[in-house]
Amino acid sequence: MATTERKQVLRFADGGWTEAIGGHLALDLVNTVSWRPDPHRTVDRLSDAAALARWADFVGLHHAAVTERTVAEVRRLRERVHRVVQPLATGAEPAAADVAACRRLLLDAVGRAQVVSLMPVELTATSVYDELALAAWALLEREDARRLRQCRADDCGWLFLDRTKNASRVWCSSADCGNRDRARRHYARRTAEQQ
Repeated sequence: MATTERKQVLRFADGGWTEAIGGHLALDLVNTVSWRPDPHRTVDRLSDAAALARWADFVGLHHAAVTERTVAEVRRLRERVHRVVQPLATGAEPAAADVAACRRLLLDAVGRAQVVSLMPVELTATSVYDELALAAWALLEREDARRLRQCRADDCGWLFLDRTKNASRVWCSSADCGNRDRARRHYARRTAEQQ
């Protein structure tokens, strides 16, 4: 799996970025799509093999050559995981067809994995795709789904695990989405007061 010490922000030439703020590698993968709720602003940060290799380095994955086929497979996995996890993060149930499709992808990766420890079962993978699929498997198998959240900012869409004691985290990043939300509410209050 990925190392625990990671840089927090990966910046891109277009001024955009992605962050390792999901609290889990599988959620950081899902968050490689920025502004998902707004189709006019949506940006896929895994656009090609170089971008995937750069992101894999960012999150601490060890990888061999990344091909365009790998990119297509990882993007397909990411979207399947999103279709299962996003409803859970918003208090809904994922569609049975999405769960089944995601399960097939994850079981394929588990079938290729090597067991390195039996107590608890620890699996290793040899490809970026399989490592990400095993991370998604671990997310769905080991994490408390009640801790999954979607950022409260309407235009963000990033997902995270809320590990706060009182389950009070509402933004992916208090410094980014939180500040924008507070500024928006402040502006709305000021505008209402002036009318």
